[in-house]
Amino acid sequence: MGPVLAGVLQLLALIAALALAYVPLGNYMARVYSSDKHWRVEKWIYKGIGANPNTEMRWPAYLRGVLAFSAVSVVFLYLLQRLQGHMPGSLGFKAIDPDQAFNTAASFVTNTNWQSYYGEQAMGHVVQTAGLAVQNFVSAAVGIAVAVALVRGFARSRTGELGNFWSDLVRGVTRILLPLSVVAAIVLVACGAIQNFSGIHEVGQFMGGNQQFNGGAVASQEAIKELGTNGGGYFNANSAHPFENPTPFTNLFEIFLLLVIPFALTRTFGVMVGSVKQGYAILATMATIWVGFVALMMWTEFAHHGPALQLAGGAMEGKEVRFGVGSSSIFAVSTTLTSTGAVDSFHSSFTGLGGGITMLGMMLGEIAPGGTGSGLYGMLIMAVIAVFIAGLMVGRTPEYLGKKISTREIKLAACYILITPALVLVFTAAAMALTTPGNSMTNSGAHGFSEILYAYTSASNNNGSAFAGLNADTQWFNSTLGLAMILGRFLPMVFVLALAGSLAEQKPIPVTAGTLRTEKPLFTGLLVGAILIITGLTYFPALALGPLAEGLAS
Repeated sequence: MGPVLAGVLQLLALIAALALAYVPLGNYMARVYSSDKHWRVEKWIYKGIGANPNTEMRWPAYLRGVLAFSAVSVVFLYLLQRLQGHMPGSLGFKAIDPDQAFNTAASFVTNTNWQSYYGEQAMGHVVQTAGLAVQNFVSAAVGIAVAVALVRGFARSRTGELGNFWSDLVRGVTRILLPLSVVAAIVLVACGAIQNFSGIHEVGQFMGGNQQFNGGAVASQEAIKELGTNGGGYFNANSAHPFENPTPFTNLFEIFLLLVIPFALTRTFGVMVGSVKQGYAILATMATIWVGFVALMMWTEFAHHGPALQLAGGAMEGKEVRFGVGSSSIFAVSTTLTSTGAVDSFHSSFTGLGGGITMLGMMLGEIAPGGTGSGLYGMLIMAVIAVFIAGLMVGRTPEYLGKKISTREIKLAACYILITPALVLVFTAAAMALTTPGNSMTNSGAHGFSEILYAYTSASNNNGSAFAGLNADTQWFNSTLGLAMILGRFLPMVFVLALAGSLAEQKPIPVTAGTLRTEKPLFTGLLVGAILIITGLTYFPALALGPLAEGLAS
């Protein structure tokens, strides 16, 4: 079997698995967030944090809950890292430096999981499990909660109430993420991923020095790392490390994990708004972009030149021989079109155009299918923009799901889509203009620029993957990337929740002959076009200086 055919068959198997999970998981999540019953363990949690889960919140109160919880999480994780040297289970590692501790705390709380440290050489068991792994669960649950609040904004009328943040947060962890992660971790352990709390082991000499490895609760963290579209690995090599990702099967399984919830949330959306066809329209948009990007990535990586690349079956530099070009291409596209950021290959070693595809995937806003929750609310914002464009074409007030898209709604949506590009381009320009940040580049020219552009694109979009050619462990990058992660996560949420509150206050508009049918393929095509055009107009000059220039020169 040739490498191209193997890659195509893996893609088809992945699509089949996602299709099988789509309806049951999507329906289940809709029931979770529509139920008025609380589990006993959930009642204990509410009592412990002093929250009343039955109190409905308007959007300012819901936002205050999101921001307050996230702020406390940043402080807790920061202090945990700074005190690591005084805690048991630290494996002898010292406290994390202040700038790196801030960067890591901001990273994991914002669901970014950018890592400017070597996990196996910096973090002990307590920080890994009680700090990073816990944030993998709750940061993903926050994203789903905000998405559900926006869905309620479309589904409800004549009320500004969007549900209860604390109830949505707790249910997301106890009823969705935790059970699925337990099953996923068992599968990974059965396939060879490690799960222990052992110390550091000496395994002999290597290149003149002692070779060491340390154990950890790797399989359990790997499960929620992918399922919650987090991406931060236990080891520096991330999902290219055999302790995290031992076999080609686990590689495909991890891709399935990082895609399954974002795709299934479109079914949840359809069920909650009372029209599964609307969910299928959003799903079709996400799937079209994802499949198109995978096909384009495979083409760029298999379109090799020269006898060495032909014998290897593709551009194998920076890729694991266990996985090959096809599987690595699927993983790279899936991790950058979601907010996962996990890697099983080094994106800096991809072809020039291949590296550009990973960047463009993040620049779309990570909405195809996007992160847990963030992908759905990002796509719904783009749907509002697409409906507005269609309204301009026919001279009619735009409507979506029975709600008018008036001046207030379109301003909120426009602010949402402008935040991330502004962060990416401003921080990239500042880094290129100053002398010190440029010293962190290991390459010059277009590829060096791509390293900087990729870093801020990844941070601002809460992805967390790196081009693997940039020394980001400096005060400049730890501070500015941490700031980009926080602003890129929470400023968009402000506009999402404000939009949800505005929509929930409206009365429903009856469907007429002039209403745009947003469940039809025509709207899906319009939505795909709007996404690509808006992104292209925003980022094309920057892409032309980096990956496009490199790809055309090679």
